[in-house]
Amino acid sequence: MPYVSEVLAQVAARNPGEPEFLQAVKEVLESLEPVIVRHPKYQKYNILERISEPERVLMFRVPWMDDKGAIQVNRGFRIEFNSSIGPYKGGLRFHPTVNLGILKFLAFEQVFKNSLTSLAMGGGKGGSDFDPKGKSDNEVMRFCQSFMTELFRHIGPATDVPAGDIGVGGREIGFLFGQYKRLRNEFTGVLTGKGLNWGGSLIRPEATGYGATYFAQEMLATRNDSLEGKTCLVSGSGNVAQYTIEKVNELGGRVVTLSDSNGTIYDPDGIDAEKLAFIMELKNVRRERIREYAARYKKAQYKDGVRPWDIPAQCAFPSATQNEITAEDASTLVKNGCFVVSEGANMPSEPEAVQFFIDKKILYGPGKAANAGGVAVSGLEMAQNSQFMSWSREAVDNHLRDIMQRIHSNACATAAEYGHAGNYVIGANIAGFVKVADAMIDQGLV
Repeated sequence: MPYVSEVLAQVAARNPGEPEFLQAVKEVLESLEPVIVRHPKYQKYNILERISEPERVLMFRVPWMDDKGAIQVNRGFRIEFNSSIGPYKGGLRFHPTVNLGILKFLAFEQVFKNSLTSLAMGGGKGGSDFDPKGKSDNEVMRFCQSFMTELFRHIGPATDVPAGDIGVGGREIGFLFGQYKRLRNEFTGVLTGKGLNWGGSLIRPEATGYGATYFAQEMLATRNDSLEGKTCLVSGSGNVAQYTIEKVNELGGRVVTLSDSNGTIYDPDGIDAEKLAFIMELKNVRRERIREYAARYKKAQYKDGVRPWDIPAQCAFPSATQNEITAEDASTLVKNGCFVVSEGANMPSEPEAVQFFIDKKILYGPGKAANAGGVAVSGLEMAQNSQFMSWSREAVDNHLRDIMQRIHSNACATAAEYGHAGNYVIGANIAGFVKVADAMIDQGLV
Protein backbone atom coordinates (compact mmCIF):
# COMPACT_ATOMS: atom_id res chain seq x y z
CA MET A 1 0.00 0.00 0.00
CA PRO A 2 1.59 3.33 -1.07
CA TYR A 3 0.64 5.19 2.13
CA VAL A 4 2.24 2.56 4.38
CA SER A 5 5.35 2.38 2.17
CA GLU A 6 5.74 6.16 2.21
CA VAL A 7 5.48 6.31 6.00
CA LEU A 8 8.00 3.48 6.43
CA ALA A 9 10.43 5.31 4.13
CA GLN A 10 10.03 8.48 6.20
CA VAL A 11 10.57 6.59 9.47
CA ALA A 12 13.70 4.90 8.09
CA ALA A 13 15.13 8.24 6.92
CA ARG A 14 14.48 9.92 10.28
CA ASN A 15 15.79 7.10 12.47
CA PRO A 16 19.08 5.82 10.99
CA GLY A 17 21.08 3.36 13.03
CA GLU A 18 18.05 2.08 14.96
CA PRO A 19 17.38 -1.37 13.43
CA GLU A 20 15.21 -2.71 16.27
CA PHE A 21 12.92 0.32 16.16
CA LEU A 22 12.62 0.16 12.37
CA GLN A 23 11.90 -3.59 12.59
CA ALA A 24 9.09 -3.02 15.11
CA VAL A 25 7.51 -0.17 13.13
CA LYS A 26 7.66 -2.14 9.86
CA GLU A 27 6.05 -5.20 11.43
CA VAL A 28 3.17 -3.18 12.87
CA LEU A 29 2.51 -0.79 10.00
CA GLU A 30 2.53 -3.45 7.29
CA SER A 31 -0.01 -5.50 9.25
CA LEU A 32 -2.31 -2.45 9.48
CA GLU A 33 -2.99 -2.27 5.73
CA PRO A 34 -6.45 -3.90 5.98
CA VAL A 35 -7.68 -1.37 8.55
CA ILE A 36 -6.18 1.59 6.67
CA VAL A 37 -7.98 0.50 3.49
CA ARG A 38 -11.29 0.04 5.30
CA HIS A 39 -11.05 3.29 7.31
CA PRO A 40 -9.56 6.15 5.23
CA LYS A 41 -9.79 8.50 8.24
CA TYR A 42 -6.50 7.13 9.55
CA GLN A 43 -4.71 8.30 6.42
CA LYS A 44 -6.63 11.59 6.39
CA TYR A 45 -5.37 12.39 9.89
CA ASN A 46 -1.83 11.08 9.18
CA ILE A 47 -2.12 8.69 12.09
CA LEU A 48 0.71 6.41 10.97
CA GLU A 49 3.18 9.30 10.84
CA ARG A 50 2.08 10.49 14.27
CA ILE A 51 1.87 7.11 15.98
CA SER A 52 5.42 6.18 14.92
CA GLU A 53 6.93 9.34 16.43
CA PRO A 54 7.43 9.50 20.22
CA GLU A 55 5.76 12.36 22.06
CA ARG A 56 8.90 12.94 24.12
CA VAL A 57 12.44 11.51 24.31
CA LEU A 58 14.52 12.13 27.43
CA MET A 59 18.25 11.40 27.59
CA PHE A 60 20.48 12.33 30.50
CA ARG A 61 23.83 11.77 32.24
CA VAL A 62 23.92 9.48 35.29
CA PRO A 63 27.08 10.00 37.38
CA TRP A 64 27.68 7.72 40.36
CA MET A 65 30.53 6.55 42.60
CA ASP A 66 31.64 2.94 42.84
CA ASP A 67 32.87 1.19 45.99
CA LYS A 68 36.48 2.14 45.21
CA GLY A 69 35.61 5.83 45.19
CA ALA A 70 35.94 6.14 41.40
CA ILE A 71 33.38 8.22 39.50
CA GLN A 72 31.42 6.34 36.84
CA VAL A 73 29.13 7.81 34.17
CA ASN A 74 26.23 6.09 32.42
CA ARG A 75 23.50 7.32 30.14
CA GLY A 76 19.83 7.36 31.15
CA PHE A 77 16.74 7.38 28.92
CA ARG A 78 12.97 7.66 29.08
CA ILE A 79 10.88 7.38 25.92
CA GLU A 80 7.36 8.74 26.49
CA PHE A 81 5.85 7.44 23.29
CA ASN A 82 2.09 7.83 23.41
CA SER A 83 -0.35 9.03 26.11
CA SER A 84 -3.60 8.99 24.11
CA ILE A 85 -5.36 6.45 26.32
CA GLY A 86 -3.61 7.02 29.65
CA PRO A 87 -0.36 7.95 31.42
CA TYR A 88 2.82 6.54 29.95
CA LYS A 89 3.47 3.03 31.25
CA GLY A 90 6.40 0.74 30.64
CA GLY A 91 9.52 -0.70 32.19
CA LEU A 92 13.04 0.46 32.91
CA ARG A 93 15.85 -1.71 31.54
CA PHE A 94 19.40 -1.64 32.98
CA HIS A 95 21.72 -3.51 30.61
CA PRO A 96 24.91 -2.71 28.67
CA THR A 97 23.09 -3.14 25.34
CA VAL A 98 20.56 -0.38 26.09
CA ASN A 99 20.54 2.42 23.55
CA LEU A 100 18.05 4.85 22.08
CA GLY A 101 16.89 2.59 19.25
CA ILE A 102 16.19 -0.41 21.48
CA LEU A 103 14.19 1.69 23.94
CA LYS A 104 12.20 3.32 21.13
CA PHE A 105 11.30 -0.14 19.80
CA LEU A 106 10.23 -1.27 23.27
CA ALA A 107 8.20 1.89 23.88
CA PHE A 108 6.51 1.61 20.47
CA GLU A 109 5.53 -2.01 21.16
CA GLN A 110 4.33 -0.98 24.63
CA VAL A 111 1.75 1.41 23.15
CA PHE A 112 -0.15 -1.42 21.46
CA LYS A 113 0.42 -3.95 24.22
CA ASN A 114 -1.06 -1.60 26.81
CA SER A 115 -4.00 -0.84 24.53
CA LEU A 116 -4.76 -4.56 24.27
CA THR A 117 -5.07 -4.92 28.05
CA SER A 118 -8.16 -2.63 27.94
CA LEU A 119 -6.65 -0.66 30.86
CA ALA A 120 -6.08 3.12 30.67
CA MET A 121 -2.34 3.10 30.00
CA GLY A 122 -0.24 4.81 27.36
CA GLY A 123 3.15 3.50 26.23
CA GLY A 124 6.68 4.31 27.35
CA LYS A 125 10.02 2.69 28.13
CA GLY A 126 13.31 3.72 29.68
CA GLY A 127 16.53 2.59 31.23
CA SER A 128 20.29 2.86 31.13
CA ASP A 129 23.41 1.17 29.79
CA PHE A 130 24.36 0.51 33.45
CA ASP A 131 24.98 -3.18 34.19
CA PRO A 132 23.84 -4.26 37.69
CA LYS A 133 25.61 -7.63 37.30
CA GLY A 134 28.71 -7.79 39.46
CA LYS A 135 27.83 -4.59 41.33
CA SER A 136 27.40 -4.44 45.09
CA ASP A 137 24.07 -3.45 46.62
CA ASN A 138 25.57 -0.10 47.59
CA GLU A 139 26.77 0.55 44.04
CA VAL A 140 23.34 -0.31 42.65
CA MET A 141 21.74 1.98 45.23
CA ARG A 142 24.01 4.90 44.36
CA PHE A 143 23.33 4.44 40.66
CA CYS A 144 19.55 4.20 41.16
CA GLN A 145 19.52 7.31 43.32
CA SER A 146 21.46 9.28 40.69
CA PHE A 147 19.20 7.95 37.91
CA MET A 148 16.02 8.94 39.78
CA THR A 149 17.43 12.36 40.69
CA GLU A 150 16.95 13.29 37.03
CA LEU A 151 14.00 11.06 36.13
CA PHE A 152 11.75 12.16 39.02
CA ARG A 153 10.92 15.51 37.40
CA HIS A 154 9.43 13.74 34.37
CA ILE A 155 7.24 11.05 35.98
CA GLY A 156 4.24 10.82 38.31
CA PRO A 157 1.15 8.67 38.98
CA ALA A 158 -0.92 10.59 36.41
CA THR A 159 1.95 11.29 34.00
CA ASP A 160 4.35 8.36 33.63
CA VAL A 161 4.54 5.22 35.78
CA PRO A 162 7.69 3.14 35.14
CA ALA A 163 8.13 -0.50 36.12
CA GLY A 164 10.94 -3.05 36.03
CA ASP A 165 12.41 -4.85 33.04
CA ILE A 166 15.71 -6.63 32.37
CA GLY A 167 18.17 -5.72 35.13
CA VAL A 168 15.53 -3.93 37.21
CA GLY A 169 14.00 -6.16 39.86
CA GLY A 170 12.69 -5.64 43.36
CA ARG A 171 16.01 -4.33 44.67
CA GLU A 172 16.29 -1.65 41.99
CA ILE A 173 12.62 -0.65 42.22
CA GLY A 174 13.05 -0.19 45.97
CA PHE A 175 16.04 2.13 45.59
CA LEU A 176 14.33 4.10 42.80
CA PHE A 177 11.11 4.49 44.78
CA GLY A 178 12.96 5.56 47.92
CA GLN A 179 14.76 8.33 46.05
CA TYR A 180 11.55 9.51 44.34
CA LYS A 181 9.81 9.67 47.73
CA ARG A 182 12.74 11.59 49.20
CA LEU A 183 12.82 14.14 46.37
CA ARG A 184 9.06 14.68 46.08
CA ASN A 185 8.20 14.29 49.77
CA GLU A 186 5.21 12.16 48.88
CA PHE A 187 4.26 8.50 49.00
CA THR A 188 2.50 7.70 45.74
CA GLY A 189 2.20 4.89 43.23
CA VAL A 190 4.76 6.26 40.80
CA LEU A 191 6.44 2.89 40.17
CA THR A 192 5.03 -0.61 39.84
CA GLY A 193 6.70 -3.81 40.93
CA LYS A 194 7.02 -2.42 44.45
CA GLY A 195 7.47 -4.53 47.57
CA LEU A 196 4.28 -5.95 49.09
CA ASN A 197 4.84 -4.02 52.33
CA TRP A 198 4.87 -0.65 50.57
CA GLY A 199 2.30 -0.65 47.80
CA GLY A 200 3.14 -3.64 45.63
CA SER A 201 0.68 -6.15 44.23
CA LEU A 202 0.51 -9.88 44.66
CA ILE A 203 1.14 -11.76 41.38
CA ARG A 204 3.16 -8.85 39.89
CA PRO A 205 6.47 -10.77 39.78
CA GLU A 206 4.67 -13.77 38.28
CA ALA A 207 2.44 -11.86 35.86
CA THR A 208 4.40 -11.91 32.59
CA GLY A 209 5.26 -15.60 32.79
CA TYR A 210 1.79 -16.55 34.00
CA GLY A 211 0.21 -14.43 31.27
CA ALA A 212 2.28 -15.98 28.45
CA THR A 213 1.27 -19.41 29.72
CA TYR A 214 -2.41 -18.47 29.92
CA PHE A 215 -2.19 -17.14 26.36
CA ALA A 216 -0.67 -20.41 25.15
CA GLN A 217 -3.47 -22.29 26.89
CA GLU A 218 -6.06 -20.09 25.16
CA MET A 219 -4.46 -20.69 21.75
CA LEU A 220 -4.42 -24.44 22.36
CA ALA A 221 -8.08 -24.37 23.36
CA THR A 222 -8.98 -23.22 19.82
CA ARG A 223 -7.84 -26.71 18.75
CA ASN A 224 -9.47 -28.50 21.68
CA ASP A 225 -6.05 -29.04 23.25
CA SER A 226 -4.18 -27.94 26.39
CA LEU A 227 -0.71 -27.78 27.92
CA GLU A 228 -1.32 -31.07 29.73
CA GLY A 229 1.50 -33.47 28.85
CA LYS A 230 3.30 -31.03 26.55
CA THR A 231 7.10 -30.70 26.50
CA CYS A 232 8.06 -27.03 26.56
CA LEU A 233 11.18 -25.01 25.81
CA VAL A 234 11.79 -21.81 27.77
CA SER A 235 14.65 -19.41 27.07
CA GLY A 236 16.06 -17.00 29.61
CA SER A 237 16.28 -17.67 33.32
CA GLY A 238 15.01 -14.46 34.86
CA ASN A 239 11.64 -13.45 36.21
CA VAL A 240 9.59 -14.24 33.07
CA ALA A 241 11.19 -17.63 32.49
CA GLN A 242 10.92 -18.68 36.13
CA TYR A 243 7.21 -18.02 36.44
CA THR A 244 6.47 -19.48 33.02
CA ILE A 245 7.90 -22.73 34.37
CA GLU A 246 5.79 -22.47 37.53
CA LYS A 247 2.55 -22.00 35.59
CA VAL A 248 3.36 -24.60 32.92
CA ASN A 249 3.97 -27.12 35.70
CA GLU A 250 0.66 -26.18 37.31
CA LEU A 251 -1.16 -26.75 34.01
CA GLY A 252 0.42 -30.16 33.47
CA GLY A 253 3.24 -29.33 31.05
CA ARG A 254 6.96 -30.07 31.41
CA VAL A 255 9.70 -27.48 30.83
CA VAL A 256 13.10 -28.96 29.89
CA THR A 257 15.29 -25.91 29.13
CA LEU A 258 16.48 -22.56 30.46
CA SER A 259 19.26 -20.30 29.23
CA ASP A 260 21.26 -17.16 29.85
CA SER A 261 23.70 -15.13 27.76
CA ASN A 262 26.36 -17.86 28.15
CA GLY A 263 24.42 -20.97 27.20
CA THR A 264 21.52 -23.38 27.73
CA ILE A 265 20.69 -26.14 30.19
CA TYR A 266 18.63 -29.15 29.06
CA ASP A 267 17.02 -31.35 31.69
CA PRO A 268 15.14 -34.27 30.07
CA ASP A 269 13.42 -35.03 33.38
CA GLY A 270 11.86 -31.57 33.48
CA ILE A 271 12.31 -28.65 35.85
CA ASP A 272 10.04 -29.41 38.81
CA ALA A 273 9.23 -27.23 41.82
CA GLU A 274 12.36 -28.23 43.75
CA LYS A 275 14.64 -27.46 40.79
CA LEU A 276 12.81 -24.19 40.14
CA ALA A 277 13.45 -23.13 43.74
CA PHE A 278 17.16 -23.77 43.17
CA ILE A 279 17.06 -21.65 39.98
CA MET A 280 15.33 -18.79 41.79
CA GLU A 281 17.97 -18.81 44.50
CA LEU A 282 20.74 -19.11 41.90
CA LYS A 283 19.53 -16.22 39.71
CA ASN A 284 17.70 -13.92 42.13
CA VAL A 285 19.90 -14.16 45.22
CA ARG A 286 23.33 -15.46 44.25
CA ARG A 287 23.11 -13.92 40.73
CA GLU A 288 25.19 -16.74 39.22
CA ARG A 289 25.15 -18.33 35.74
CA ILE A 290 22.68 -21.01 34.65
CA ARG A 291 25.50 -23.57 34.06
CA GLU A 292 25.50 -24.12 37.84
CA TYR A 293 22.21 -26.02 37.34
CA ALA A 294 24.00 -28.76 35.40
CA ALA A 295 26.61 -29.04 38.14
CA ARG A 296 23.81 -29.57 40.69
CA TYR A 297 21.57 -31.92 38.67
CA LYS A 298 23.66 -34.58 36.98
CA LYS A 299 21.11 -35.65 34.34
CA ALA A 300 21.02 -32.10 32.97
CA GLN A 301 23.31 -31.03 30.12
CA TYR A 302 24.89 -27.60 29.74
CA LYS A 303 25.31 -26.37 26.15
CA ASP A 304 27.78 -23.54 26.01
CA GLY A 305 27.03 -20.62 23.71
CA VAL A 306 23.76 -21.92 22.24
CA ARG A 307 20.04 -21.28 22.59
CA PRO A 308 17.46 -24.00 23.31
CA TRP A 309 15.66 -24.10 19.95
CA ASP A 310 17.15 -27.37 18.60
CA ILE A 311 15.57 -29.58 21.29
CA PRO A 312 12.35 -31.45 20.31
CA ALA A 313 9.23 -30.08 22.03
CA GLN A 314 5.65 -29.11 21.30
CA CYS A 315 5.71 -25.60 22.84
CA ALA A 316 8.23 -22.77 22.97
CA PHE A 317 8.26 -19.77 25.29
CA PRO A 318 11.03 -17.36 24.19
CA SER A 319 11.53 -15.32 27.35
CA ALA A 320 15.01 -13.80 27.07
CA THR A 321 15.41 -10.87 24.69
CA GLN A 322 14.71 -9.50 21.21
CA ASN A 323 15.57 -11.45 18.02
CA GLU A 324 16.58 -14.66 19.78
CA ILE A 325 14.74 -16.89 17.27
CA THR A 326 16.13 -16.77 13.73
CA ALA A 327 14.46 -18.17 10.61
CA GLU A 328 16.72 -21.22 10.92
CA ASP A 329 15.67 -21.67 14.55
CA ALA A 330 12.00 -21.39 13.56
CA SER A 331 12.45 -24.08 10.93
CA THR A 332 14.20 -26.35 13.43
CA LEU A 333 11.48 -25.84 16.02
CA VAL A 334 8.68 -26.79 13.62
CA LYS A 335 10.65 -29.72 12.17
CA ASN A 336 11.10 -31.03 15.72
CA GLY A 337 7.36 -30.94 16.43
CA CYS A 338 6.77 -27.48 17.91
CA PHE A 339 3.37 -26.03 17.07
CA VAL A 340 2.91 -23.43 19.83
CA VAL A 341 5.06 -20.32 20.34
CA SER A 342 4.02 -17.87 23.06
CA GLU A 343 6.42 -14.95 23.40
CA GLY A 344 7.34 -13.95 26.95
CA ALA A 345 10.01 -11.51 25.70
CA ASN A 346 9.51 -8.46 23.47
CA MET A 347 10.00 -9.17 19.74
CA PRO A 348 12.07 -12.33 20.35
CA SER A 349 11.47 -13.68 16.83
CA GLU A 350 13.14 -12.18 13.78
CA PRO A 351 10.73 -11.10 10.97
CA GLU A 352 11.59 -14.13 8.82
CA ALA A 353 10.91 -16.43 11.78
CA VAL A 354 7.53 -14.78 12.39
CA GLN A 355 6.58 -15.22 8.74
CA PHE A 356 7.64 -18.87 8.85
CA PHE A 357 5.43 -19.51 11.88
CA ILE A 358 2.48 -17.82 10.17
CA ASP A 359 3.02 -19.69 6.90
CA LYS A 360 3.15 -23.01 8.75
CA LYS A 361 -0.05 -22.07 10.60
CA ILE A 362 1.32 -22.86 14.03
CA LEU A 363 -0.17 -21.20 17.10
CA TYR A 364 2.02 -18.11 17.32
CA GLY A 365 1.35 -15.54 20.06
CA PRO A 366 3.32 -12.32 19.44
CA GLY A 367 4.86 -10.58 22.43
CA LYS A 368 2.54 -7.57 22.49
CA ALA A 369 -0.35 -9.98 23.12
CA ALA A 370 1.22 -12.98 24.86
CA ASN A 371 3.41 -11.09 27.34
CA ALA A 372 0.91 -8.33 28.18
CA GLY A 373 0.23 -9.95 31.56
CA GLY A 374 3.10 -8.08 33.19
CA VAL A 375 1.88 -4.61 32.33
CA ALA A 376 -1.72 -5.69 32.97
CA VAL A 377 -0.92 -6.49 36.60
CA SER A 378 1.13 -3.28 36.78
CA GLY A 379 -2.12 -1.53 35.85
CA LEU A 380 -3.90 -3.48 38.57
CA GLU A 381 -1.18 -2.38 41.02
CA MET A 382 -1.88 1.23 40.02
CA ALA A 383 -5.59 0.65 40.66
CA GLN A 384 -4.88 -0.79 44.11
CA ASN A 385 -2.59 2.14 44.95
CA SER A 386 -5.26 4.66 43.95
CA GLN A 387 -7.73 2.93 46.27
CA PHE A 388 -5.19 2.48 49.11
CA MET A 389 -6.07 -1.22 49.01
CA SER A 390 -4.35 -4.57 48.49
CA TRP A 391 -6.23 -7.32 46.66
CA SER A 392 -5.88 -11.02 47.41
CA ARG A 393 -3.62 -13.26 45.34
CA GLU A 394 -6.66 -15.09 44.00
CA ALA A 395 -8.37 -11.85 42.97
CA VAL A 396 -5.32 -10.56 41.08
CA ASP A 397 -4.73 -13.92 39.38
CA ASN A 398 -8.38 -14.07 38.32
CA HIS A 399 -8.13 -10.54 36.88
CA LEU A 400 -4.95 -11.54 35.03
CA ARG A 401 -6.52 -14.67 33.57
CA ASP A 402 -9.57 -12.69 32.47
CA ILE A 403 -7.40 -10.03 30.81
CA MET A 404 -5.35 -12.62 28.91
CA GLN A 405 -8.56 -14.33 27.77
CA ARG A 406 -9.94 -10.98 26.54
CA ILE A 407 -6.71 -10.18 24.70
CA HIS A 408 -6.82 -13.57 23.01
CA SER A 409 -10.50 -13.23 22.08
CA ASN A 410 -9.99 -9.69 20.79
CA ALA A 411 -6.99 -10.68 18.65
CA CYS A 412 -8.85 -13.72 17.28
CA ALA A 413 -12.01 -11.78 16.45
CA THR A 414 -10.12 -8.87 14.88
CA ALA A 415 -8.00 -11.17 12.70
CA ALA A 416 -11.15 -12.91 11.45
CA GLU A 417 -12.95 -9.58 10.89
CA TYR A 418 -10.17 -8.44 8.55
CA GLY A 419 -9.90 -11.72 6.65
CA HIS A 420 -6.88 -13.22 8.42
CA ALA A 421 -8.39 -15.80 10.77
CA GLY A 422 -5.80 -17.40 13.04
CA ASN A 423 -3.18 -14.69 12.46
CA TYR A 424 -2.55 -13.31 15.94
CA VAL A 425 -0.01 -10.79 14.63
CA ILE A 426 -2.53 -8.97 12.45
CA GLY A 427 -5.30 -9.40 15.02
CA ALA A 428 -3.27 -8.00 17.92
CA ASN A 429 -1.75 -5.14 15.93
CA ILE A 430 -5.07 -3.93 14.51
CA ALA A 431 -6.94 -4.32 17.81
CA GLY A 432 -4.26 -2.38 19.69
CA PHE A 433 -3.96 0.27 16.98
CA VAL A 434 -7.64 1.14 16.55
CA LYS A 435 -8.16 2.13 20.19
CA VAL A 436 -5.09 4.39 20.24
CA ALA A 437 -5.70 5.88 16.79
CA ASP A 438 -9.32 6.74 17.53
CA ALA A 439 -8.26 8.42 20.78
CA MET A 440 -5.67 10.46 18.90
CA ILE A 441 -8.31 11.66 16.43
CA ASP A 442 -10.72 12.51 19.26
CA GLN A 443 -8.10 14.61 21.06
CA GLY A 444 -7.16 16.78 18.07
CA LEU A 445 -3.78 17.67 16.68
CA VAL A 446 -1.54 17.16 19.74
